[in-house]
Amino acid sequence: MFSMRTVVFKPDRDFVVTESRGKLYEELLCSINGMYHISCRKEGREVFIPFSFLEKYYEVYGKLTKNRGHEQFEWSHSYSKVFKPTTRYNSSGMFMYFSNYNVEVRDRVKCISATEGVPVSTQWEASGYYYPVQVAQYGLSHYSKNLSDRPPKRKVLEDGNLVTAKWQVPKGASVKRNYDYEKFTHVLEFNSHDSPGISLKLKQGIDLVLSFDLRFLSMNGSLTIFLEDRDRSTIFPVSFVCSPVLIHVLNSSAGSYSTNYGLGSCQNWNQLTRDLHVDLVKGHVLSGRGKKLSKTKLRIHHLLIKGHGQLDNLTLASSNHMGMFYSSADWLVRHQDSSGGWPIGVKRKIASGKADLDPGWYSAMGQGQAMSLLIRAYYRSGKSHYLEAALKGMKPFSKSSTEGGVRAYFMNQYPWYEEYPTVPPSFVLNGFIYSLIGLYDVLSLAPHDQVGDAQLLFDQGMHSLKKLLPLFDTGSGTVYDLRHFTLGLAPNIARWDYHSTHINQLLLLSTIDSDPILTTIASRWISYMSGKRAAHN
Repeated sequence: MFSMRTVVFKPDRDFVVTESRGKLYEELLCSINGMYHISCRKEGREVFIPFSFLEKYYEVYGKLTKNRGHEQFEWSHSYSKVFKPTTRYNSSGMFMYFSNYNVEVRDRVKCISATEGVPVSTQWEASGYYYPVQVAQYGLSHYSKNLSDRPPKRKVLEDGNLVTAKWQVPKGASVKRNYDYEKFTHVLEFNSHDSPGISLKLKQGIDLVLSFDLRFLSMNGSLTIFLEDRDRSTIFPVSFVCSPVLIHVLNSSAGSYSTNYGLGSCQNWNQLTRDLHVDLVKGHVLSGRGKKLSKTKLRIHHLLIKGHGQLDNLTLASSNHMGMFYSSADWLVRHQDSSGGWPIGVKRKIASGKADLDPGWYSAMGQGQAMSLLIRAYYRSGKSHYLEAALKGMKPFSKSSTEGGVRAYFMNQYPWYEEYPTVPPSFVLNGFIYSLIGLYDVLSLAPHDQVGDAQLLFDQGMHSLKKLLPLFDTGSGTVYDLRHFTLGLAPNIARWDYHSTHINQLLLLSTIDSDPILTTIASRWISYMSGKRAAHN
């Protein structure tokens, strides 16, 4: 049934009457604070303002939906989500709600490095750099997914000993399985010589996480995975080559392209765990083709190895979260400096040229999340070097931000661990709480006779948090930091995703600290997400 809509002109009135579904509306010009003039509608004494204006003016959100066959309009004040904990926080369990994180697919992640096995960030420098916060979040997300997801499907394709693959070896090339005294196991040794390469065709399947140990004994080696788009029958090569170049895309005259990941010198064993869909998408973006590549339509068609080298533990799986977790843990161990920190090698501009941070600064958030990851690695593996790195990570907490640490004081009274250790301090809330969670994780999982100052640092931080929390409340949301107090700038209002992070962090802390201020403030901040505001005078 079609609705009738007619326009009626009234000669003695300077407006238009519109009839829709039996109701009369008058076209009306609306002036908003004398700054905006838009077309509205009037029905009796009720005025209707277009939502397309309201959503931008008030930063609200809405969409048309279907409910039981009828169309309705859903309005919301916030686009973010609160995760209310049902049990006490467990330092050996999932890290907050990080099982929902997909760090590697973020736009500001250039790729997953083939030499380091962790994300390369472009957030503050387009050429790319390793950001300890991002590295830790990558590892914590996969640790959490390992606990929340189903056990992965996993198939060993070649281990040089018990499981051997049916490699297609052209004339002049060779494969043999030898005992390697460095790895203390049998490995596959290959040499393609002058042939097109040694290949392995795989059965059709949807699993795209490939793990393998690889080293080349020649400088011109490569391992290429050919991915096929089953709808378009397009082949996408992803190669791992002996090159110092992080990622490189080669476009062909035929319109196709290949993505190369550099392995460095290749002469040492490299242990790689690769999500081939992510690897392909990053190359797809660099090629100028956008990032829309459906994972469900991809499969591995075949592998091709060239050069002279050795291969071991070639395994295909639906996921390998713990492999990716340990890649992050190992990176943090390798790159921790003598002061216990993970220096950030790019300049950070905080606010309009004020309180900039030069390369080499530490972040309390980075320290805390690294500690949360490392202490879990120690808990799962029992390896002492993870514990040692986690404990060493506390050292910058006791050093002033003016002297290269992360510790600042509010009003010379309340210690605060700075996500961005600016001078004067900026007092970022979410980064501070992440640092407290890191300290708590160390307290919970490290041997009690080795925790050092963790208890003191945590207790001092919790005391400061409870005293300063009200300063972050705007009456309708929260502020990201206290720059309006320390730098004399306008308040830095937290986006809804940061606002909900504040809430989620307080709710987590409320499971380990019974002080009602945590749940009281969290509840009030939750109400702001549905449009409630603090009362007027």
